[in-house]
Amino acid sequence: MPTHHGSKATGTPATAALRAAGVPFTTHEFEHDQAAESYGLEAAAALDVSAERLFKTLVAQTDLSADKGLVVAIVPVDRRLDLKALARECGCKRATLADMSLAEKTTGYLVGGISPIGQKRRLPTFLDQSVSDHATILVSGGRRGFDIELSPADLIATTGARTAQLSR
Repeated sequence: MPTHHGSKATGTPATAALRAAGVPFTTHEFEHDQAAESYGLEAAAALDVSAERLFKTLVAQTDLSADKGLVVAIVPVDRRLDLKALARECGCKRATLADMSLAEKTTGYLVGGISPIGQKRRLPTFLDQSVSDHATILVSGGRRGFDIELSPADLIATTGARTAQLSR
């Protein structure tokens, strides 16, 4: 997969972090529809990519003490995050989706465009094990209508993610 250097218009903290790390990636852009009910399913349709290869980045709140208990969970856009499974993986009692404004403030990205890469603060990151079914996957590139395609191994290396069964 060729490294894509993109124009300044497509630069985000995520693409900057990947370039700095020498990680090959490809960018994919589409016109985001404000009326779309699901950012992820909209992206899968617009990019003509199977939904199980497109992963959404969610910020969850746990009872861990570090970083206000915030963690990142990455799951396919056509599946739901299993919060009980995430809590087990974190070694905590419970997990809930984080407040949108807290997620945005902590990651530096807007909801619907939160990338697991290049966040303001690196949070503990958990990736659904279905990622191993694919040679490449797509995650948000840091804004709505902008996705990054890369190998699961590169995503894991870049984010320090642990894989586990997180979706249902």
